[in-house]
Amino acid sequence: MRALPQPQPEDFDLATVLHALGDPVRLELLRRLAAEGETTCSPEGVAVPRSTLSNHWRILREAGITSTRVSGKTRLVTLRRDELDARFPRLLGAVLDGAAD
Repeated sequence: MRALPQPQPEDFDLATVLHALGDPVRLELLRRLAAEGETTCSPEGVAVPRSTLSNHWRILREAGITSTRVSGKTRLVTLRRDELDARFPRLLGAVLDGAAD
């Protein structure tokens, strides 16, 4: 299987990250990742079609917010919190605090 495109931390772009976080579904996925850690690409309780969910994961991954690894037939997604915090200090915390309201 081919490697999935994921930017290096020095290539993170603030406008791209903010765009990725500007959607309510992606914001919910981010909140879940922050709370629960690594998840499959089809978490329970997300009420969107699988194809739409795949697109949301792609946008998050290509912005550098998440990392996806393949394990057999499963794709596992993790939050790149340390890398995001190093590149954009306090951004993720502010977004997650706002999402909790």
